[in-house]
Amino acid sequence: MLLSAFGSVLQLLYLAMLVLAVVAFVFAATAREDAYRAADKKKKSFWLVILGVAVAVNLLIPMLFLQLAGVVASIVFMVDVRPALKAVSGGGGGRGGGSSSDGPYGPYNGGR
Repeated sequence: MLLSAFGSVLQLLYLAMLVLAVVAFVFAATAREDAYRAADKKKKSFWLVILGVAVAVNLLIPMLFLQLAGVVASIVFMVDVRPALKAVSGGGGGRGGGSSSDGPYGPYNGGR
């Protein structure tokens, strides 16, 4: 009973790793090539190869070590590269731009 529960948890973990790799690959593929240069990140082809290998490993080779390497690459893309690409591409997350000192009701001027 305990082993079957552990197997189910492991299958969910494998599925989560695959989904993360696929989502990162799709985001990498849909970003513009010049945004990578403008954000001073590696080339688009570099990220497509790395994330494509991560997807392939998750689908074809059930080796946890290689899958974890793919998860690390996917996480790095999602938390470092993707926000930089959005910043240079004009994707402000629905806020409509503005500076870093803008609050919910307009710019913050330090109480002046």
